[in-house]
Amino acid sequence: MAFHAVVARDTDGYKTAIEKLTDDELPKDGEVLVDVKYSSLNYKDGLAVTGRGKIVRRFPMVLGIDLAGTVVESSTSEFTKGDEVAGIAQGLGELDWGGYSQRQRVKADAIVPLPNGLTLLQSMQYGTAGFTAMLCVMALEQAGVVPGEREVIVTGASGGVGSIAVMLLAKRGHRVAASTGRAELEPYLRELGATSIVPREELAKKGGPLQSERWAGGVDTVGGAILANLYAQTAYEGAIACCGMASGHELATTVWPMILRNVSLLGVSSLRTSKPKRIETWARLASDIHPTNLASLSRIEPMSRVFELAEQILAGQVHGRVVIDVNR
Repeated sequence: MAFHAVVARDTDGYKTAIEKLTDDELPKDGEVLVDVKYSSLNYKDGLAVTGRGKIVRRFPMVLGIDLAGTVVESSTSEFTKGDEVAGIAQGLGELDWGGYSQRQRVKADAIVPLPNGLTLLQSMQYGTAGFTAMLCVMALEQAGVVPGEREVIVTGASGGVGSIAVMLLAKRGHRVAASTGRAELEPYLRELGATSIVPREELAKKGGPLQSERWAGGVDTVGGAILANLYAQTAYEGAIACCGMASGHELATTVWPMILRNVSLLGVSSLRTSKPKRIETWARLASDIHPTNLASLSRIEPMSRVFELAEQILAGQVHGRVVIDVNR
């Protein structure tokens, strides 16, 4: 069967294009053949599509770190024809062929069955970004951060991870401060549940290693000086879940918040999440669906636009989530 996919090649310099492939060209080491319906656009996808980051580890590579679709055939008993499945990270679009394709053969360990109540579209409205946001929320819960009078802070709040983190935390009863550099998005963030808006530049200013207690906890997607300030401003027994470095990978700080206030810095990555935890996380996302909010923070775009969309997400011109319809 012939189908279309976004392929990266490195034969005469790094190039990406939509190509026509056949089932015979799909990887032979995957146990499950999937009719892909949707993928999504993440910052990492932007880097891979444009070639500005060393994302792809082997060539040729079908890009897209997320996919959702229906099983066509499976050589394992774990999946049967007609099962609806989703895959995020786990090497998709980097080491193994990914979701910017109308058909894909994947390893059984890279996908999980969708839980009841979660559609293929909704799974990609969440995608890697929403999955990571839920991992952050779960990490904060495990660290003992509970709703109270003191706000939790979400940085990069207009992005994919940040938008969904605001929504998930607000649904759990937290008072959520949303930090963004785009003041025009205040109505959008308040619709998701933010109780206050914090200008990004306010948190980017150089501050002391131990500042006034301000936050019960937070989700940080940007790193750098902003994370250092959040860490210094977090209240006793608070925690910050760190999952991004859009503002920088360096962290200039001290151990004072840790040893004087018992503040925790929690590293969060979705890249190699164990399968049991992936199943648990998807189940949590299914139970937390707010269809109106989920729809309001996402839009559906055809795969034919992925090249211009990749430029936009790297330029900070995308807010919320972009679902990629691979059949358009």
